[in-house]
Amino acid sequence: MFYYLFNYLHHYYDFFGAGVFKYISFRASAAMILSLVISLLLGKRIVLFLQRKQIGETIRDLGLAGEQQKKGTPTMGGLIILAAILIPTLLFARVMNVYILLLIATTIWMGAIGFLDDYIKVFKKDKRGLAGKFKVLGQIGLGLIVGVTLYFNKHVMIKKEVIKDGIYQTVTPRDNNPLQAFNKEVEMSMDSVRVPVTTIPFIKTHQFNYAKLLSWVGDGYENYAWLIFIPIVIFIITAVSNGANITDGIDGLATGTSAIIGVVLIVFAYVSGNVNFARYLNIMYIPHSGEIVVFGAAFVGACVGFLWYNTFPAQVFMGDTGSLAIGGIIGAMALCVRKELLIPIFCGIFLIENLSVMLQVAVFKYRKKKYGLEYAQQNRLFKMSPLHHHYQKVGMHESKIVMRFMIIGIMLAIVTIATLKLR
Repeated sequence: MFYYLFNYLHHYYDFFGAGVFKYISFRASAAMILSLVISLLLGKRIVLFLQRKQIGETIRDLGLAGEQQKKGTPTMGGLIILAAILIPTLLFARVMNVYILLLIATTIWMGAIGFLDDYIKVFKKDKRGLAGKFKVLGQIGLGLIVGVTLYFNKHVMIKKEVIKDGIYQTVTPRDNNPLQAFNKEVEMSMDSVRVPVTTIPFIKTHQFNYAKLLSWVGDGYENYAWLIFIPIVIFIITAVSNGANITDGIDGLATGTSAIIGVVLIVFAYVSGNVNFARYLNIMYIPHSGEIVVFGAAFVGACVGFLWYNTFPAQVFMGDTGSLAIGGIIGAMALCVRKELLIPIFCGIFLIENLSVMLQVAVFKYRKKKYGLEYAQQNRLFKMSPLHHHYQKVGMHESKIVMRFMIIGIMLAIVTIATLKLR
C-alpha cells in the first residue's frame, strides 16, 4: 500500500523522501520493525484476552518434566504471528507482485486450517483436533495452488544471458552509466524463460529442469512437466508444514528455528532478485522475486517478536494456527526462489524431527512383529519422539534443548548460504 502511495507522490509531486520507498532494503527494514512492534504490543493484548477467555492448552500426560505447569497456558497465539506477517506485508510490499500474492494466500490458507484445528481442541474439547485427513487435504490444496501458480503464471519466469556461438553475450558498463540504467540494460539483454527449473546444491552446472524426468516419453515431453512439478510441490509443502508442526513441542523451538530459516530465505530472495548479484554468483536471476525480501522480513520479525512471549516459561503457545502456517510459508518461499532442494539442509531441524517420528514408528513395528510387544515397548529407538522429547526424557532442560537446536540451525543456515559459492 505505502509503496504505491509514495511512488505516486514521488512521481507526480516530487514529495520529499517518498523515493526511498522504491528500495527493497528500506521497505524490508520497515516491515521487520513494524512486525516486531505488532508482535510485542498486539501480542500482549491477545495473551491477556486468551487468559480471560480461558483458552488454554490441554496437556497430555506424557511424563515429561515441567509438563503439568504448562496446563492452562493460552494457545492459538499463532494469531499474533499471522497479524505480524500480514499487516507489514500489506503496508510495505508491492502487493500486486505474484510472489507476494502467493505468500499472502499461503499464510491465510494454512493459518485457517491451523485455527480450525485449535478451535476444535479448545472450544469443542476434542484433543484430537481436526482429523488428520482434512489437514492433509488442506496441505494438498495449498500445494496445488502454489504448483499451478509457479508453473502456469506468466509472471513467474527466470532470465538467462543470451548465448551465441557458445559465447555469453554479456553487457559491460559504459563510462558515466548510472547503476540503475546499467541494470536495466543487462536485464533487457537477457532471454526470459518459463521452465520448471530448480537449483542443485554443490554442482557447478547447478540447474535442473523437472521436465527431464519425463524425457523417456519422447518428443514434446516438456509440455507435460507439470505432471511432475505439481506433485513435487505438494510433497514439499506437506512435508515442511508437518515438520514445523512436529517441531512445535517445547517453548520457543519452532519459532526460533523458523526465524533462522527465514533469514536464509531472505538472502536467497535478495540475490536471486538482483540482476548484478545473480550474475556475480552465477545463480538464476528471478525477476520480481526480490519483493519476497519484504515478506521474509515481516516473517522473521513475527517469529522473533513471538519469542518474547513464547520462550521458557511460555506465556502463550502458537498452536497449529502458527505452526502449520510457518511450515507452509517456508515451503512456499523456498519454491519461489527455486531453492527447494536445499530444504533438507536449512530445514534440517524439521527434517530430523520428522525422521525421528518415522523411525520410532518403523522400528517399533519391526521389533513388535519380530520379538513381541513387550520387547518392542522396552527397547524403543528413542525414549520418546519427536527427538526434542527424547532429550527431555533423558533429563535435559528444555531451554538447553532449544538453544542447542538453534545453534545447529545457525550452522545449517551458514552451510546453506555457502552453497551460493561452493560449487
